[in-house]
Amino acid sequence: MPHTLFISDLHLGSEHQDSMAAFMRFIHAHAPHAERIYILGDLFDFWAGDDDISDSFHARVIAALAGLQHHQTELFIMHGNRDLLMGTALAAACHAKLIGEPTLIDLYGTPTLLSHGDTLCTDDVEYQAFRKRVHDGKFQRDFLTQPLAARKAYIQQLRKDSDTAKRNKRMEIMDVNLDAVAELLRHNHYPRLIHGHTHRPARHEHIVDGKTCERWVLGDWGEQGNALRCDANGCAMIRF
Repeated sequence: MPHTLFISDLHLGSEHQDSMAAFMRFIHAHAPHAERIYILGDLFDFWAGDDDISDSFHARVIAALAGLQHHQTELFIMHGNRDLLMGTALAAACHAKLIGEPTLIDLYGTPTLLSHGDTLCTDDVEYQAFRKRVHDGKFQRDFLTQPLAARKAYIQQLRKDSDTAKRNKRMEIMDVNLDAVAELLRHNHYPRLIHGHTHRPARHEHIVDGKTCERWVLGDWGEQGNALRCDANGCAMIRF
C-alpha cells in the first residue's frame, strides 16, 4: 500500500555509530518502499553550515539520502534545534526539499501538521529565549561568516552547556505545553499533528473545541531506529 514515513531526532554524528547503523538499515530496508519521507528535524547532531558538506561522515549521510531518488522516493527535510543552519546546498545535495516550521500537508486525505516540536515546549522559558536568538536572521548571517572550525567549537560548547542545563530542569518543563498544542491545532483547523524533539514517542488524543485531534510524537534514535508509517488507513510506529 502507498505510504509515507516520518522520522526525526536521528542526531547523526561520527561518534554515534549505533544511530548511523540504524540509519543505513532504514535507507536500505524501509526508505525505498515509501512514496515520501519527511525528516522532522535533528537529522544531524549538529550542523555548522553547508560548507561542511565535504566532511567524510556528512558525505556518507548525504549520499545515502540522495540515492533515494533512484526509487522515486520524495524527500523532505525540516530544520531542528540541532541543525537549524541546514541550507539549500545541503538540500540540493540530498535531492530533498526544505520545508518550513510548521508545514500542513494532505496525508492520504487527512490534514496533517508537521513540526519539529520545540516551539511547543513553552514552559522552558530559557530555551525559548535561546531559540529566538539563534533563529534571528542577522545572528545566523553573522555566525556563518566565522571560520568553520570556530563555528564547530562554539556549537560544541553550546551542547555541553545545554546538557548541563537539562540536568537541572524538571522533565515536564522540557515536554510540550498542552495549551500551546491546543492553540496550534486550533489555528490550523484541527489537523492531525506529527512532531519530534521531546524524545517521548507516543500517540495522544486532544479534544480541542469539541474536535478530536490525533498527535503523534516521534522517538529519537539513541538506542534504535524508529519511524511513523502512515497510509490511507492511519499511522503506526515501526522500529528497526
